[in-house]
Amino acid sequence: MTAVGAISAPVHATDVGVSVTIGQPGFYGQIDIGGFPRPVLLYPQPVIIERVPVGRPPIYLRVPPGHAKHWGKHCREYNACGERVYFVRDDWYTREFVPRYEERRVDYRDDRRDYRNDNRGHGRDKDKNKGRGRERD
Repeated sequence: MTAVGAISAPVHATDVGVSVTIGQPGFYGQIDIGGFPRPVLLYPQPVIIERVPVGRPPIYLRVPPGHAKHWGKHCREYNACGERVYFVRDDWYTREFVPRYEERRVDYRDDRRDYRNDNRGHGRDKDKNKGRGRERD
């Protein structure tokens, strides 16, 4: 009986979903560098695998070691084969991008929280007074 429990345990472990977002360790993918310090790049020129539409801006990616070197093999994973791609260096991402990204995200959350609290308070007062004028008629 204990053998059955040991065999079924790994099956349950594969059902666990993991979500990693920008700023967290292990995030790889496209980042928006607008308003951030100029990124330090792996290569000075963009990497292009397929023809790139004229006038489209390049994209900036953080990828695991080896993906940039073998980009033709990995570009589909990032939906970026037909894009001009710049690969940002991990040290720039970790030291420059993530701290500022987190700072902006916290500021945005605080702004939204203040806005919602103001609206919630006004909304409750309005709801309390609903129908009171009708009772007097």
